[in-house]
Amino acid sequence: MEPVIIVLIILVVLVFIALIKTIQVIPQASAAIVERFGRYTRTLNAGLNIVVPFIDTIRNRIDLREQVVPFPPQPVITQDNLVVNIDTVIYYQVTDARAATYEVASYIQAIEQLTVTTLRNIIGGMDLERTLTSREEINAALRGVLDEATGKWGIRVNRVELKAIEPPTSIQDSMEKQMRADRDKRAAILTAEGTRQAAILTAEGEKQSQILRAEGEAKAAALRAEGEAQAVRTVFEAIHAGDPDQKLLSYQYLQMLPKIAEGDANKLWIVPSEIGDALKGLSGAMGNFNPLGGNSGGGGSVPQQNKGAERRERPPID
Repeated sequence: MEPVIIVLIILVVLVFIALIKTIQVIPQASAAIVERFGRYTRTLNAGLNIVVPFIDTIRNRIDLREQVVPFPPQPVITQDNLVVNIDTVIYYQVTDARAATYEVASYIQAIEQLTVTTLRNIIGGMDLERTLTSREEINAALRGVLDEATGKWGIRVNRVELKAIEPPTSIQDSMEKQMRADRDKRAAILTAEGTRQAAILTAEGEKQSQILRAEGEAKAAALRAEGEAQAVRTVFEAIHAGDPDQKLLSYQYLQMLPKIAEGDANKLWIVPSEIGDALKGLSGAMGNFNPLGGNSGGGGSVPQQNKGAERRERPPID
């Protein structure tokens, strides 16, 4: 009985293993390649699948989701013979599990090598400056070549990105110096422009200030002249209204003589000839006082000319 039991146990284990191999559960967004006696039979999609145990085998399980693969920096020579290191990132997706399994041995390695060779061809036709400023152009060209080449492998390249472009250290130093010089130049231009604008605004302000000051002085002079004219008219009208005699006019003239003689430049001044008669009358009215020298009792007289005016020179004042 014991051998029978052992055989039954073996049969149960084999049946259990056969059931496990018969039922295949494929996760979502995945696919499995089934081979029968080493030949491709079918592709298992997501869900519960039945295969023939010990006859059908699972060759490969492939993830159908979009994958991101970063590649290490690759040295690339530009058109002007400068070596730059470029990091790339590839976004791809398997669209045909059968082609990805049988058309290429390792599609990851194939994509990497194709990326490197294509990148060298593209960068080889550009100089360093264009390489640093044409990322979109390089990405588009690289994606077009990869998508065309990987189509027969069941791969779709969705996106290609250049993660970094690193020129040689000496070139980086030169670029930094050039950028610093450009920034200094722009700063100097902006400073000069600001100084120019400030000078223009200051000149405009000074001009407006002088114009306003001149207008104010002109108006003040006009008002001053108008006031003086009004004062002269008032005095003239008052004098004529008072009907002054010759003695009063002579006295007023004597009071104005010191003001006429004021100033260092007044070395010569004119006395009208008619003032002699006025002074004679005034001296007679005031008694013995003679404003031009001497007493009335001393027989002194004022020189008189019939025509013209006396010219008396005032001694200079030190």
